[in-house]
Amino acid sequence: MATKDDIKFLSNPNIGQQRKKYCRFKKFGIKHIDYKDGDFLLQFINEQGKLLPRRITGNSLKYQRKVATAVKRARHLGILPYLADLLK
Repeated sequence: MATKDDIKFLSNPNIGQQRKKYCRFKKFGIKHIDYKDGDFLLQFINEQGKLLPRRITGNSLKYQRKVATAVKRARHLGILPYLADLLK
């Protein structure tokens, strides 16, 4: 009987398995999202300046709403642009 170490795969058996998405705010214990931190908020918008949805970022509903509010406040103050061509 062959052991697991003796079996050779033609391709990596982990290909196609996706990681479990997690809310980074819950994991790291972040309670407050600062709207003045533009570099942090850039992680949650795409190249055109649109907000990324929860299914892509993995945020929980509570923190996705806080991120959306912070991005909108930063846009209003001019920290982030409303529209952008290739922002990142």
